[in-house]
Amino acid sequence: MRGLTVVVAGPDPDRLRAALTTACAAAALGGRARVYLHEKAVELLVTDAAAPEGLPNLNDLRAIATDSGVDLIACQTGLALAGLSADTQRVAAGGLIDLLATLGDDRLVTL
Repeated sequence: MRGLTVVVAGPDPDRLRAALTTACAAAALGGRARVYLHEKAVELLVTDAAAPEGLPNLNDLRAIATDSGVDLIACQTGLALAGLSADTQRVAAGGLIDLLATLGDDRLVTL
């Protein structure tokens, strides 16, 4: 199965929720799954927006994604702007050039 790379382009919690659930589904089907938080979307790492009733919050959904094998990558510039560390947020730091250079045959989706 082809992999899936999802770019979250802005700080909208619903977009991150969609990216994480889509990536979890791709991972469940046996494909590589990555979610890249671009620039201001990195702020979502410290946002725990309320979830619809009966669904996991963003922190729990991030944990589910990680446990499912989804790679979470945060924009290096976004981390610096938000004053965050990749280590403390348990994500990989990266940039768009590396993301695209390692895309391979992944499908690329931007939310």
